[in-house]
Amino acid sequence: MLAVYSGCLIAGLVFLSLFLKFRVQKSTAKAAVVKAVTSVFFILTAVFATLNVYDKLSFDKLLSAGLIVGGLVCGLLGDIWLDLKFVYRADERFFTYTGFLSFAAGHFFYIAAVICGINGKISLWAVLCSLALAVVSALVIFFGEKAMQLRYGEYKLISTLYGALLFFMTAFCGFNAFFSGVAENKHLLVMAIGGVFFIISDLILSGTYFGEGKNRPVDIITNHATYYLAQFIIASAILFI
Repeated sequence: MLAVYSGCLIAGLVFLSLFLKFRVQKSTAKAAVVKAVTSVFFILTAVFATLNVYDKLSFDKLLSAGLIVGGLVCGLLGDIWLDLKFVYRADERFFTYTGFLSFAAGHFFYIAAVICGINGKISLWAVLCSLALAVVSALVIFFGEKAMQLRYGEYKLISTLYGALLFFMTAFCGFNAFFSGVAENKHLLVMAIGGVFFIISDLILSGTYFGEGKNRPVDIITNHATYYLAQFIIASAILFI
């Protein structure tokens, strides 16, 4: 199964390269198809990672792996909704909100995966530090709109809440790894690294959606590259549970 996992990971990265090529060339139809295939591969990567360690996992650890897979499926759905807003312009608001909610659901899955799969107990300090970072990020997003040269419009509140959740999820993984023992919780450290890439991707995406002049090829490439790296890294965390 390790070979199949590796094959899915490599194939996913190959399709990511193809997607970036088509996306930069404005080949919308080809880009959409290849993007969907790339997303399927990060789910398959997680599935075969789970099968690779299946016989070594207790029920709670297996549940944690399943929750990670669920989070990745939410990511795939989020991709679909956000792409559809460019196809059905009249329903752009609906698809944007649905995309936000799908990705938010994915982060809740990841948080639940941490709770189920941690070796040891959830650290109160980890929770408090994560909440503090989430609050700070929410304040920066809400009040820093002009400083960041962004215009959220009607999406200001949901962008703030989503950003706080993303920062909380990433910090929750990292701080629990730190306070509960990195050696015993390598998978949490890997998930935190994936979360950092997620944050970078969404910061770039914020400029694309809500800024001006930030839809250049470099923005497109860095946004999608960091996003898919985030999902593949989180999928691979299962190997370390």
